[in-house]
Amino acid sequence: MAHAFSLGIVLFVTWLLLSGMYDVPLLVGLGIISVVIVIYLSRRMGVLDREAHPVHLSARIFAYWPWLLLEIMKSNIDVARRMFSRTPDITPVLIRLPTRLRSDLGKVVYANSITLTPGTVTILVDGDSLIVHSLTRDGADALEEGDMERRVVAFTKETAR
Repeated sequence: MAHAFSLGIVLFVTWLLLSGMYDVPLLVGLGIISVVIVIYLSRRMGVLDREAHPVHLSARIFAYWPWLLLEIMKSNIDVARRMFSRTPDITPVLIRLPTRLRSDLGKVVYANSITLTPGTVTILVDGDSLIVHSLTRDGADALEEGDMERRVVAFTKETAR
């Protein structure tokens, strides 16, 4: 029930922000009806669960996002420095990155965090490993050290293998 309620809040706030219709009661009412229909259909289809709408991660997101944004900025500066250098130090590498994460949600957060960081792209999530393309060997080595995976484990409160 908490997932349905939080999804309703998120959908309605999104609808309000996108429509800009705060003062027309009929339109606000239609927005509420739309949200109720979406929640009803989501529950009936069985797609409203812990992983589809991860309410349990709400509080921890304020610790994870600042760290991820800092990593994105540092990587962005590194990639820009390499691109604008007279002799770019680029050594593309494809690695298989084993992961201890168990849940699909944990793997998706990890893969997306890698892809959001400039210079690295997750190409495939394959069971207990990810195939990652890195612009440099240094970027691949940083991923293999496992700091990002440890932070994802802490963020999702998942017991790693």
